[in-house]
Parts: sequence; C-alpha cells; structure tokens
Amino acid sequence: MRDHTKLRAFELADEVAMLVYRVTAGFPKTEMFVLTSQIRRAAVSVPSNIVEGCARDSEADYLRFLTIAFGSLRELRYQLHLAKRLGFLPNEESCLIEPKIVETEKVLNGLIRALRDDL
Repeated sequence: MRDHTKLRAFELADEVAMLVYRVTAGFPKTEMFVLTSQIRRAAVSVPSNIVEGCARDSEADYLRFLTIAFGSLRELRYQLHLAKRLGFLPNEESCLIEPKIVETEKVLNGLIRALRDDL
C-alpha cells in the first residue's frame, strides 16, 4: 500500500477541492443541485480516486484510479469554465483556482506517465 499523503498530486488535488468549495459558495441557489453539485462532486473525485488507487495492491489498479482522477480533473476544468461563462465564477476566483488545476494536471499526468513507463 502507498501513502497518499506523500504524493504531491494528492496535496494539490486536496487544495483544489478546498478551493472549489470556497468559490462555489457564492453560486446562485438555483444551481445548488445542478452545476454546483457537479463541480463539487468532480473536485472531490480527484483526491478520492488518488486515495483509493493508493490503497490498491496492483500497479495496474493504482494507475487506473489515477487515470480516473485525471479525467475528473479535466471534467472539473470544463465545469468551472462553463460557470465562468455563465457569470457564476468571478475572474478573481477563477484566477485563484485555474493555475492550481493546471499544476495538478501536470503533476498527476507526470505520475501517470511514470507509472506507465514502469509497467
């Protein structure tokens, strides 16, 4: 078993999840069970899948969960872009979270590529 707390990808994904809850708090109440819920679900999915992957015994399972986490991160990026275009996400908040998502994508993608090279 791996210790997820030692992974930079997990640390970043956790920061993104925290930021998402902060920036979505001001979304319209009419979006609570629609876009807000989807965004939060995708954000929580990223660190959750990293944690679950770390708990798996095989490298293939670990890689599969990291890949799912990466997919959720890309989904989150689109959803936040949509929220911005709809006027729910102010530029100041977007400028906080977008670079963190990009950094998380790079670190997670690097981890995935390294694992693929080892298989």
